[in-house]
Amino acid sequence: MALFNGTHKDYYKGNNFGNYQFISLQDVITQFEIAYVGEDKIIPKIKRADIAFFAQRALQELSFDVFKSIKSQQIEVPATLVMPLPHDYVNYTEISSVDTSGIKHTLYPTKHTSNPFQILQDDNGLYEFPQDQEKIINGDFAGDLFDTWSIISAGTSLNANFIGGTGMNVESGKLTASFHTTNGYSAYNWGHVNTAYQLIDVSDVDYLTVSGDGIADIIAIADTATSSDADNVGVLRLGVSTQVPEDNYINNTNNATSNASAVTSNNINTSIFDLQDSNGNASYAEWLGPNTAGQTSSTQEINDIDVRGVNQVYVVIVSYVDFNLSTNAQVTSGNQTAIKFNSIDNVSAKNGLASTFLQSPPDNVKNSSTWQNYKSITPSEINNNDDYEDDTYWPYDGNRYGLEPSHAQVNGSFYIDPRLGRIHFSSNISGKTVILDYISDSLGTDEEMQVHKFAEEAMYKHIAHAILSTSSNPLHQNLSQRFKREKFAAVRTAKIRLSNLKIEELTQILRGKSKHIKH
Repeated sequence: MALFNGTHKDYYKGNNFGNYQFISLQDVITQFEIAYVGEDKIIPKIKRADIAFFAQRALQELSFDVFKSIKSQQIEVPATLVMPLPHDYVNYTEISSVDTSGIKHTLYPTKHTSNPFQILQDDNGLYEFPQDQEKIINGDFAGDLFDTWSIISAGTSLNANFIGGTGMNVESGKLTASFHTTNGYSAYNWGHVNTAYQLIDVSDVDYLTVSGDGIADIIAIADTATSSDADNVGVLRLGVSTQVPEDNYINNTNNATSNASAVTSNNINTSIFDLQDSNGNASYAEWLGPNTAGQTSSTQEINDIDVRGVNQVYVVIVSYVDFNLSTNAQVTSGNQTAIKFNSIDNVSAKNGLASTFLQSPPDNVKNSSTWQNYKSITPSEINNNDDYEDDTYWPYDGNRYGLEPSHAQVNGSFYIDPRLGRIHFSSNISGKTVILDYISDSLGTDEEMQVHKFAEEAMYKHIAHAILSTSSNPLHQNLSQRFKREKFAAVRTAKIRLSNLKIEELTQILRGKSKHIKH
């Protein structure tokens, strides 16, 4: 049976170009069964699940140094100088910046700095195991909001003076959400829900105390609020959840024309706060706007939230208005009373009992002082202001015997923080385009689980050797030595085939050796 069973038109009109060079892992397993398993064959009997296990292990091993399994990601380096490692990252092959011509410039790893776990100490240098230690970073919203909090909102602009205007950002030192009625999805008089959340580590905490200073407002149709406006009050919640908030900001639960296509975010439900305090109460506090014109303002605290047995929780802030207008009375842009805001400040989450594990200072949970110092200076490889010629490194001031090779480049540097799974860049990389070329193990998704036809035989030999070497059958043990040699030869052949060496390209490189000026 032919391997290509489509039409030329289907292929060239599609987007699966070049796939003929690969064979799926399922086909490898099936064909292995046909060739190697059965009566009078090398392996008389074995479960398909066992073959699948060894096939996946073979795919992993061959992916690291035989297959062309290099992936890449490109980002614009933010001001934080941090890039998270990809979800299927195993190791990197190259990290480079890209200039305006699209040319890659290799970045080099540095071994002279790191981002260690910084230990909390008292004034005498003794390790602290504090009670009431702050777990929230940037709870007063004085720092970069998006570096510490994740935001789910229609936008970050707080200008609500237009139909549908809504957003969430920091204003006057408070995390603020604006609201306005909107139309859409064949419904009117509905709005959005704004959510902010932060993941905190509670692996060493039994009970958590959460507090905040909240303000809830009211949306009035007329310039003067009436009793009918009580249904259009602002709702503000602060609490703790084991669930990551839903990435949806639609709030269409209470509009004049119901429409199921406007799917309401689950974040408006109190059920997302799925923990309890010591008295069995839900793990959230709530602020509601007043029944008349004005605001509701107070400090609320939830004590002794039980987080035993939980390693990580989300501190979640939810802000919305349930618009409940009986007719198409959408608030217009000309009505300034429509521009309303809920806000919160001084959000705190503290351990109720003294910790029994080492702690980091609140400002250095993810970013140690070492990393803060490193990213705040101009790298020495591109600036002579810090060339390490001082009394610490060079007792004989000014006498340097050669240049440190790791500093003899202008591209920039990086190091990988395995503890937090992040790549840290030097300050001169801020705002630049960076490409990460990395190796995966080809098992991330079903689509990735495929084998190049040049290495198909290596897969069969790899699987056969693995099965025979783990068998207690003496005959299989003897055969395993033979297949070990055959596996080695097949892998070597696959490497040569996949190296893709061309005589013409090698010839061109050799011709370059005759140049008078070499680089």
